[in-house]
Amino acid sequence: MPEDSSMPQSSGRVVLITGGSRGIGLATAQRFAALGDRVAVTYNSSPPPDGFFAVKCDVTSSVEVDAAFTAIEKHFGPVEILVSNAGMTKDMLILRMSESDFADVIDANLTAAYRVAKRAAQGMLKARKGRMIFVSSVVGMLGSAGQANYSASKSGLIGLTRSIARELGSRTITANVVAPGPVATDMLAALSEDRVSALTDAVPLGRLASPEEIAGTIVFLASPDAAYITGAVIPVDGGLGMGH
Repeated sequence: MPEDSSMPQSSGRVVLITGGSRGIGLATAQRFAALGDRVAVTYNSSPPPDGFFAVKCDVTSSVEVDAAFTAIEKHFGPVEILVSNAGMTKDMLILRMSESDFADVIDANLTAAYRVAKRAAQGMLKARKGRMIFVSSVVGMLGSAGQANYSASKSGLIGLTRSIARELGSRTITANVVAPGPVATDMLAALSEDRVSALTDAVPLGRLASPEEIAGTIVFLASPDAAYITGAVIPVDGGLGMGH
């Protein structure tokens, strides 16, 4: 159910960010809000700070996804910009990874993106315009030991996005991927110091990205300046994935 009971607004674009309560999602929500857009976010466990129209939603459930869109449409109107950011990890070497570990990550990271894109497309097709931005990862192109499930899900987002770009482009709907490298978020903070140090050392720029740096690229892809960009994969990875 929605957590924000403020009156509906009537100006600015309607933006939905899944997984918008922290990290990249929250930074992106704040950037869109600063532009005067009407921002809705979904969350699964921890709600975002005050100031956003927040809807609790498990993106692995089609029923909850539909209910979230219905609530947002009632409050703001149809979603014009979708940022599919919700995701999870269950890292494990492949010989120890259970089938459910693999399937759960694919469902949360890839199938969930299909669910929200399909639902968002309904309003975008009627409006004959829209932007979809999917948050992937550099490991979707590079691969990563111990992350076969996560890497596969993030790679799959590229195929999903490019198919959507081809299907919906004639209706002035763009679909693009942002592929971050290592970012200073809670997800990365859960790793050991040695692992974080190794990741940082592998980045030519020699540091982690901030969530705000990823958010800036997402906001650009929703801007008029990006109207002729679709089916693209934009790396924001400090050079980590060069050549891929």
